[in-house]
Amino acid sequence: MKTLKWSTLRLVWARPVFVAVALVIMGLTAPAFATLGGDVASVEADRAKMNAAVTVTQNQAYEVHEIKAENGIVVREYVSPDGRVFGLAWKGPFMPDMPQLLGAYLQQYSAAAKAQKAGHAGRRPLNIQEPGLVVQTSGHMGFYSGKALDPGLLPQGVGINDVR
Repeated sequence: MKTLKWSTLRLVWARPVFVAVALVIMGLTAPAFATLGGDVASVEADRAKMNAAVTVTQNQAYEVHEIKAENGIVVREYVSPDGRVFGLAWKGPFMPDMPQLLGAYLQQYSAAAKAQKAGHAGRRPLNIQEPGLVVQTSGHMGFYSGKALDPGLLPQGVGINDVR
């Protein structure tokens, strides 16, 4: 019968414990992002994740938080007077992190995009017009643009075309 040394037993137990601790730490530090329908306070998390600069422009009916990343992508987050993100627009050399930007709207977006792509052969711009979600995307390798908004969250006097 072979006996195990204490150092071997310690390594066997240390690895799972280390993995468990690492997973707990990662779960506790998960960032919150400004998403469609989210609040204005979380715009800073997007800026930090993108390692970008932000410029805020005040309009009569809303604010635009423009986030410019060093990699060339620009995301504009449209915030209503009550502090909710009602629209997003982007442009840059690649598509932005859609789960980050769409949040709770991601499942609706994914289903609508899949249905729309199933009806057409080849690549073409995406134009989703559903209750509670409008998404328009276009582009080609090296330049992508688009916008997403919830028409129900638009401030008084603001239209779909104001998000650009």
